[in-house]
Amino acid sequence: MRKNIGKADRIVRLVIAVLFIGQYLVGFATGLLGVVGVFVGAILGLTALVSFCPIYAIFRKKPTN
Repeated sequence: MRKNIGKADRIVRLVIAVLFIGQYLVGFATGLLGVVGVFVGAILGLTALVSFCPIYAIFRKKPTN
């Protein structure tokens, strides 16, 4: 699996992931909206940590570092 996410993209994904998961943990987003936010945040966080995005791979996008 080749890395296809650049440094700036990783940082943005991690920040958004923390915001989504944080909203659920502090009780701002509850119910279905909170669960969806945690799921999206987990996906974004995971793709940032492994530096690979399957959607980018489908469209053959390369990192721009």
